[in-house]
Amino acid sequence: MFQAPRGTADLLPEEQKYRRYIESKAVALARSYGYGRIDSPVFEDAGLFVRSVGEGTDIVEKEMYTFEDRGGDQVTLRPEGTAPVCRAYLEHGMHNLPQPVRMYYFCPVFRYERPQAGRFRQHHQFGVEVLGDANPAVDAEVIELAWRLMHSLGLTDIRLFVNSIGDKESRPRYVEELKSYYGQRHDILCEDCRSRLDRNPLRLLDCKVEKCRAIGEDAPRSVDHLDDESLDHWTRLQDYLTAMDIPFQIDHRLVRGLDYYSRTVFEIQPVEAGAQSTICGGGRYDGLIEQLGGRPTPGIGFGSGLERLTLNLKRSGVEVPDEPAPSYLVANVGEAARLPALELASSIRRTGAGAILSSGARALRGQMRQANSLGIPYVVILGDDEIARGEVVVRDMQTSSQETRPMSEFLQSLASS
Repeated sequence: MFQAPRGTADLLPEEQKYRRYIESKAVALARSYGYGRIDSPVFEDAGLFVRSVGEGTDIVEKEMYTFEDRGGDQVTLRPEGTAPVCRAYLEHGMHNLPQPVRMYYFCPVFRYERPQAGRFRQHHQFGVEVLGDANPAVDAEVIELAWRLMHSLGLTDIRLFVNSIGDKESRPRYVEELKSYYGQRHDILCEDCRSRLDRNPLRLLDCKVEKCRAIGEDAPRSVDHLDDESLDHWTRLQDYLTAMDIPFQIDHRLVRGLDYYSRTVFEIQPVEAGAQSTICGGGRYDGLIEQLGGRPTPGIGFGSGLERLTLNLKRSGVEVPDEPAPSYLVANVGEAARLPALELASSIRRTGAGAILSSGARALRGQMRQANSLGIPYVVILGDDEIARGEVVVRDMQTSSQETRPMSEFLQSLASS
């Protein structure tokens, strides 16, 4: 018997209410901030991610699903959401639009990694991107959107962490000091960190191995190496967040996992943080568009995994409304009433109400039980006598009361409600 591939999951009907709940909250909030939706292909030229995410990152080296298609092109299943949006911004000349351009998206993301709670090889993400404005007020607005989204979902026991990793002018000096600090402790680093020391030193700060985390406690801090412009950006961002009454903590080891980040980086985590606890993360990427062949264009955004949000909604006991169910089950008494019952169910749906036809050739009692098991509040009964008189019997399943009504009047009442 076939099973879903390792690291993937079926989203069953009873779980759909969490996905729809998150999506509805996210869309409403994004639109209120002036964002428009964008959808990009599920696969892209592999070079897009190598150039944007960075050759020395775990994503490119270990996690991307890259293959050669039948035309001989190297393509990659999307491992993150920002680079495709930036590619679309360039390809469609969005720099000619009023700036900044604000976009949001929902997309599947693919990474070959060890599956665990809240982490899948295919997961789904909500993200936003703002392109064309370098002002720290935009950073504050994006962070506010993320913070408000978590609260609108009912996730209030959370913490916001922020940091600045500087820009391309100030970061090289910091990276050299970081390499010197960790180089003196080379022999006690884990194997991955020894590799990162030369290829991606910032990722040393993000290692989850306990001995490496202990070393990181006293590592040089990026905010101590900012140039005047980056320091001003960092200071104003903190002022804006304070003015917006958004509580935050500075995490000097926060760097995020992608090479394109610059200046602002942030994450939102539950207070009861455990492994894979981040429920939202993002930052600024002012050099990415230029890296992809465009002119210098600032950008900032965030992504939030829908599966991880769902996990936290359940852990927090957030009550999520059930998916809308049909209000009517059409029951037929006798096989001769089956076809008229089918026509009646169709007529009910055309009024805009939800209806299903009872299953099979069950007796009326069995059809009532079916309505109860499905949680359908009303049963519309049709038998030979009702058909002859042009009537229906409407039974309220909660009160067990019922009334006989002309069919045309019943349908008209549904259409006008």
